[in-house]
Amino acid sequence: MPDAFSSPEHPKPHRQQPHRPPYSPPPSPSPRAPLYQPYPPPQEEDHGHPGHPPPDPDPTRLTYPWQPRPRPAEPPQRRMPRHRLLGQHSDIRLLRGAYRRQRRVATLTALGYFTLFLILSAFAPSLMTSTVSGGLSTGLLLGLLQVPVTCLAIAVYEYSARRRLDPIADRIRRQSELDARREAAR
Repeated sequence: MPDAFSSPEHPKPHRQQPHRPPYSPPPSPSPRAPLYQPYPPPQEEDHGHPGHPPPDPDPTRLTYPWQPRPRPAEPPQRRMPRHRLLGQHSDIRLLRGAYRRQRRVATLTALGYFTLFLILSAFAPSLMTSTVSGGLSTGLLLGLLQVPVTCLAIAVYEYSARRRLDPIADRIRRQSELDARREAAR
């Protein structure tokens, strides 16, 4: 007999259920068997604490955050040299300071003059177009003077390097050669 809610043209789709084995109860324990099964005893290993995991091989890893960190092993004591090492030498600091000052003076001289030329060209065009003598404008004269000013900055740089920096560098070079000979003799 057809269902009252289904039409004869559209039969109800058949749903297949997954296959399940029939239910079978667990086997009943024998009357002499205990009702519970105890856990098997832990495997005993010789770590000092039975039943505990082995100690962590990384001693820097802390178990608790409030634990103090272990102190690192102290390096073996080295014999201190009687003379100062080259990196701690006061002459190196003196050489760095003199070289820095020299670089700044030479750079600011060349770039400062060029910047002055650009500022005058932008903000004082009437001054730059005025003539100095015989059709030579002030702007062209200042532009041509850029080359001698740069050459003068280079000359001052070389002069001060020979006078101030080279003696300090030679002294440091002699000291480092002496230190290398002392280390080789040990």
